[in-house]
Amino acid sequence: MLAITPDLLRLLLIERQFMVEILNQIDAFVWGPAMIVLLLGSHIFLTFRTGFIQKRLPQAIKMSLTKKEGNEGDITAFGALATALAATIGTGSIVGVATAILAGGPGAVFWMWLTGIFGIATKYSEIFVAIKYRVKDHNGNMLGGAMYAWQRGFTKNGKVPWYAKLGAVAFALFAAIAAIGTGSAVQASAMTGILTSSGINVEPWIIGLIIVFCVAIVIFGGVQIISNVCEKLVPIMAIGYAAGCLVILIFNWAYLWDAVVLIFECAFTAKAAFGGAVGSGIMVALQFGCARGLFSNESGLGSAPIVAAAAKTPNPAEQALIGMTGTFWSTVVICALTGIVLVSTMLAFPTIQEQILANPSVFSGAQLASVAFAQIPYIGTPLLVLGMISFSYSTILGWSYYGSRCITYLFGKRAIKPYQVIYVVVAFLGAIGVGDIVWTISDIGNALMAIPNIIMVLLLSGMIAKETKYYIYDDNLEEVDETPIPTVASK
Repeated sequence: MLAITPDLLRLLLIERQFMVEILNQIDAFVWGPAMIVLLLGSHIFLTFRTGFIQKRLPQAIKMSLTKKEGNEGDITAFGALATALAATIGTGSIVGVATAILAGGPGAVFWMWLTGIFGIATKYSEIFVAIKYRVKDHNGNMLGGAMYAWQRGFTKNGKVPWYAKLGAVAFALFAAIAAIGTGSAVQASAMTGILTSSGINVEPWIIGLIIVFCVAIVIFGGVQIISNVCEKLVPIMAIGYAAGCLVILIFNWAYLWDAVVLIFECAFTAKAAFGGAVGSGIMVALQFGCARGLFSNESGLGSAPIVAAAAKTPNPAEQALIGMTGTFWSTVVICALTGIVLVSTMLAFPTIQEQILANPSVFSGAQLASVAFAQIPYIGTPLLVLGMISFSYSTILGWSYYGSRCITYLFGKRAIKPYQVIYVVVAFLGAIGVGDIVWTISDIGNALMAIPNIIMVLLLSGMIAKETKYYIYDDNLEEVDETPIPTVASK
């Protein structure tokens, strides 16, 4: 048996540090200038290509709250939106914003918000193509996402070109991997962090076992069960969290203007903040803001279209409108509220720099959120803990569906159960201390799955613009798309 000696421990620590440095370098590369240009450039390009589809937000929000039946699909339009929101309004909206501030300065909040504003058009576009090119399996279940859009959207004379096959496989592979990090380990790690920083004395392995049990009893039931849980959970948790943020803003009213000014100043300058403890250049703020913005709203990532493809909708445009509201709620509203809450709290409590900024990490991000909510007497900490647990839990559910659909595309339906087992095991490992490395791996995975998705959407943007004009701007939104949905052979 190998003995654990001090020298061995030092060696393991050195190897871990080396691995962290390598991952950070890869993360910095994939989220470098090229990725930021691709992401923001696509958001802006698709905004113009869709005729500033953001101006249809009031109509889209109204549609998302209207129940409609009778259309072809597996789940309701609101169920698809709720499941997508469950996967987006999670740690990215709380701990993700905190880590963005700690790593990129307050200016990262502005870039997160701006990414959300323009990202609405991208979310609309990717959902549009996912529904237009969705397919059925032998049981009649709807399948969709970038992999099927690549496969059907570029087929010529009955043949799928090699680049379309490569794009489909690349997206499905990266998405299946990213789901394990983004949707499983990161969320479980954040649960442990928020409970620990809130003074709740629970062993991480106990938290891990509870997470495994609560996740397993839902995800093995399929998309209908996941959708039903998310429909009930998401509205309650989002409203509760937003209300808590508003209460804190009232407590911090004397610092609100200073917080907003600081966010804008740091977005465009290398201004240091909080006594010089947090300060960065524009590029760093832009990098972390865009990365965490994508992590929060998933616009361009290609994840939400996977569940949107299962929605009961008469045509691609209707569900695309409903689906794009997810970006509005998750980033434009929730992340903005969180960012102002955290920055104003750090201004109100200067001692935070000694407690938190000395060691910026996932757990310090959770600690920052805990300090902010602790301002609300009696219920502040419980509200954050319950909200964070609900957010993280719902995110785990939503991403489990994304990963399962991608693994089905790659290896067939027989691979679903083994993948789900791995998924819940990784959640347990995240709970017991995978730590900051998970965030880095998730960032990398998100970037790699976003690339083939964004390229596909840009290549099909002409079709999106043409049909958007027909359905939305020519007032044909109620028209039923009679195009037959093909059935794919089961592996």
